[in-house]
Amino acid sequence: MEFVPAPAVHRVLCADCGTPIVPNSANLCVACLRNSVDITEGIPKQAALTFCRNCERFLTPPTAWTIAEPESQELLAICLKRLKGLNKVRLTEAHFIWTEPHSKRLRVSLTIQKEVLTATILEQVFEIEYLVQYTQCPDCSRQAAKNTWKAVVQVRQKVPHKRTFLFLEQLILKHGAQKDTISVKEVKDGLDFFYSQRSHAIKMVEFLSSVVPVRSKSSEQLLSADTHSNTANYKYTYSVEIMPICKDDLVCIPQKLARQLGNINPLTICSRVGNTIHLLDVSTLQQAELSAPTYWRTPFDSLATVTDLVEFTVLDIEPSGPRRGKLVLADAQVAMSGAFRSSGTQDDGDALMDYESSSYANQIYHTRTHLGAILQPGDAVLGYHLSNTNFNSDDYARLPAERIPDILLVKKAYPNRRKKSRPRNWKLRSIAKEAAEDTDGKGVIGRMGGRDQKKVEEDYELFLRELEEDPELRGSVNLYKAPDVKPGAGSGMAGGKTRKKAQFAMDVDDAPAPVPEETESVMGDGEEEEDEPDFPEVKLDELLDEFDEMTLEDQGQS
Repeated sequence: MEFVPAPAVHRVLCADCGTPIVPNSANLCVACLRNSVDITEGIPKQAALTFCRNCERFLTPPTAWTIAEPESQELLAICLKRLKGLNKVRLTEAHFIWTEPHSKRLRVSLTIQKEVLTATILEQVFEIEYLVQYTQCPDCSRQAAKNTWKAVVQVRQKVPHKRTFLFLEQLILKHGAQKDTISVKEVKDGLDFFYSQRSHAIKMVEFLSSVVPVRSKSSEQLLSADTHSNTANYKYTYSVEIMPICKDDLVCIPQKLARQLGNINPLTICSRVGNTIHLLDVSTLQQAELSAPTYWRTPFDSLATVTDLVEFTVLDIEPSGPRRGKLVLADAQVAMSGAFRSSGTQDDGDALMDYESSSYANQIYHTRTHLGAILQPGDAVLGYHLSNTNFNSDDYARLPAERIPDILLVKKAYPNRRKKSRPRNWKLRSIAKEAAEDTDGKGVIGRMGGRDQKKVEEDYELFLRELEEDPELRGSVNLYKAPDVKPGAGSGMAGGKTRKKAQFAMDVDDAPAPVPEETESVMGDGEEEEDEPDFPEVKLDELLDEFDEMTLEDQGQS
């Protein structure tokens, strides 16, 4: 095998330092070439980043604001976008150099390449220092400055409770209708939503019209006008009034309207509320749908609300009519709760039953109900006691006496469940948390405080109980997993006064309820009552993960 020597490499001396090098077009070594040619020329070695301390977002040119963690890829991309001249070189590597978190400085190391001469590529590593400047983003500025809104949506409902707005708040959160809201203010009969643009307010009015029965009107106020350019600045106000009929309310429809709705019985209950209200005649299972325009032509008020419900005990029940979906018509015998008391002991099989001293409490009532599919003898049920009740309503006074029942049952009750002091395994979110306005720890509803605060506490507890007892209503809102609750824990029925102070800041009734006096006596005797077996528990598969939901929303807003 013949050895072939490698070709000799001819070298020349560097024109500046005399070091032997491979010949190139400049006849300069790498060190002398870097001294004579600076490929970082035109790239600033210092730059500034704009950071909002309120929402913790960085300004991304030109006007976008983005959430970025320290030394993250998102923050590195923002830093590179702030540099001028990078389009003239080739960026091969970029990374952060650690600095103190409180130094308001960010250091980034860059490695770039550039062709300086023919077939000569020079690579250089250099460092850029960023100064973090604190400021306020436009969103936070509008929140901090008062009366800087362009449009307001005033939502009102003339009812003596806040449950409608508690439910409406959850609908707004589920559909993301609060993202353009600057701030939310509670007033006597409702809420005010403030917006920076008129189109955002119109969008909110359209959303409210699609979920609740409302009527609306608009007005505008001239702030300034320029006669030379023919331009003007207005503030817009949209007034939205919600129909004052709520779920499970007892209503008496005017005779003329009842004939228009399929000749339904005027005395009905409100079974469901959407963009229309659904009325149900419990004696015939006839249903009617009442739209908002039809209602406002002939308005009427509720005769009684859920706070007027009386608890009864079912003595006997027998299905006697047709079935419509989940509704089964039945004849029931009921008595007021606690009408009968045992004169013997619980172990005595021959214990006698006697009546209470009240003349009407010990009476047995015969009525027809739509709850034949869920009621059993011994169950507790809530209803309206009409035999000893007077209503200030001309439409109710015109009804024949034979068409007015003594008892009108509405829904099943769970008295044993309400006595339990168990934490709920779910919680709700709040607009106040989304709008960063939960400054007093009360949330959107109940911020006024004062005499109404106790009433708001009771309304909030009733709203939570309605969510637990009504799976259909629960399906229309988002429930989130509560922290520090075991997976097997029940939902519980804590009392109205056990809610934490920050009830709307994504913390809902995790504390145990105080035990009522009558419950303490029962528990003291060792006679703790069992839960109702058919109580609709809130299952874990119905709950959402709060972290995942918030992360997706933050990414969508950014």
